Amino acid sequence: MPVGTVGTVKGVHQTELKNEINPDIILGNTYHLYLRPQTSILEQAGGLHKFMNWDRNILTDSGGYQVYSLSGRRKINEEGVKFKSHIDGSTHFFTPESVMEIQRSIGADIIMAFDECTPYPCDYNYAKRSMHMTHRWLKRCVNHLEKTPLKYDYNQTLFPIVQGSTYKDLRRQSAEFIASVGAEGNAIGGLSVGEP
Repeated sequence: MPVGTVGTVKGVHQTELKNEINPDIILGNTYHLYLRPQTSILEQAGGLHKFMNWDRNILTDSGGYQVYSLSGRRKINEEGVKFKSHIDGSTHFFTPESVMEIQRSIGADIIMAFDECTPYPCDYNYAKRSMHMTHRWLKRCVNHLEKTPLKYDYNQTLFPIVQGSTYKDLRRQSAEFIASVGAEGNAIGGLSVGEP
């Protein structure tokens, strides 16, 4: 899955991407696309597919990892995450609902639920609280998608994200909760944050 963070796979011409690399899917980044080029521009273009002339699948992450990486520039609470843009320092607020709406505007085929990516190492109690909040946020994501219409003429599939840091019991508990949602696919979060 090539990474097209802001609607382009860097260093690869679109023809080469389609004909030689030939991936079935590429990855876009909700946080970066929201900040630049911005969802209003993507909507005017008819979504990211048309914006980048891509007729295959696109998956967008929720932006949770990018917000995690802004550790000194963000505040997390039950409602969502307040953060400062890495571009201009402007303040923004992501909620599960707003992230679903942003991903509706982007128009990715597979969209990720908004979650909190915990750091490593992470205290057990923090990991547990974060996991439960991620589960509550998932319910809000599902709720929002059920109440809002699609923006384009195709369906979008929500993938919930398993969390729980490196604690086996929390990972198991999270996986069981995520499986109970009955989504078409699931993701495993909290990897590549320095864990062994």
